[in-house]
Amino acid sequence: MTTVGVVARVGLTEAGTALRELVAWLTERKVLVLLEDATAPLLDGECPGCERASGSELARRSDALVVLGGDGTLLRASRMLGVRSPPVLGVNFGSLGFLTEIALRELYPTLERVLAGGYEYDERQLLHAEVQRGGETVAEADVLNDVVITRAAQSRIVELEVSIDGRFVSSFRADGLIVSTTTGSTAYNLAAGGPILQPSLPAVVLTPICPHTLTHRPLVVSDQVRVEVRVCDTRDVDVHLTFDGQSGQPLTAEETVTITRSARRLRLVHSASRDYFEVLRTKLRWGDSTARRR
Repeated sequence: MTTVGVVARVGLTEAGTALRELVAWLTERKVLVLLEDATAPLLDGECPGCERASGSELARRSDALVVLGGDGTLLRASRMLGVRSPPVLGVNFGSLGFLTEIALRELYPTLERVLAGGYEYDERQLLHAEVQRGGETVAEADVLNDVVITRAAQSRIVELEVSIDGRFVSSFRADGLIVSTTTGSTAYNLAAGGPILQPSLPAVVLTPICPHTLTHRPLVVSDQVRVEVRVCDTRDVDVHLTFDGQSGQPLTAEETVTITRSARRLRLVHSASRDYFEVLRTKLRWGDSTARRR
C-alpha cells in the first residue's frame, strides 16, 4: 500500500496530536497521506508528506482509510466510498464506538498489518434507499446503518404502510419506522427496542418507533427482499426521512421509500485482540461470568 486517506471528526481538536503522529509514522514508511479537506485544518498548518483531497478523490486514490472519531464520523466517511471499498480503520475518539472499535493504542499495530496485507476485517452490507414520486426517483442513498422515517417533534402520530416484495405487511401507527442493516442493529434500532443482529447475517430489521399498537414488534427479514414504505396520510403531520442520520428530507404522501440490498459493502478492519461479542460485552457493559475470569 502506498497511499492512506485520513478522515477525522470535524472540529475534533483533541485528535490533532494523534493526527500529527499518524502522518509522521506513515511518512516515515514512504506512505503518501491524503487528508480530507475538512480534516486538514486540525493540523493547523503545513503538513510535509500530505496532500489535501476531496471525499471523492480520497475514495478513489486511497489504498486504506483511517477514521479518527466516533461512529458518526465513520458513517460520514462511508458515504464518500463507492463500489470500490478500501479497508477502513475506525479509531475510537467517541463515547461508544461500535464501528470505530480500534482503540488509539491499537492503531499502529493494526496499521502495520494493513500495510503488510495481513489484516482481519468484516464485510458490512449496505442498503440502498430510493424516494420515488410518480414513478421517478427524486432522492437516493446507500446506508451503512439505517433508513429512518419519523414524525417531526410537534406532529401527531404517523401511519405508515409497509410492503415486502409487493405483498402488504402491515400499517404501522407509530412515531416512525427504522429499517436497519445488521450493522445498524446496535444503533437507533437497539435504542428503539429492536434486536441485536450479528453483522454477518443476510438480514434487515424493521422496527416501529413507539408503536400505538403494542402487538407491533420488530420484524427481521431477508436482505434479498424489496421493502416499500408509504405514508398513508400527512394531514397535520410533518414526516421526515433520514439516511444514516447524515442527511434527510421531508416525506409526503405522494412519495414511496423503496429499500433494497446495495451493491456496496464496507471492508471494516477490526482488532486482532477481540471479537464481535467482546465488543458487545465491552460497549454494552454486559457482565462476564466469574468462571471465565479464573
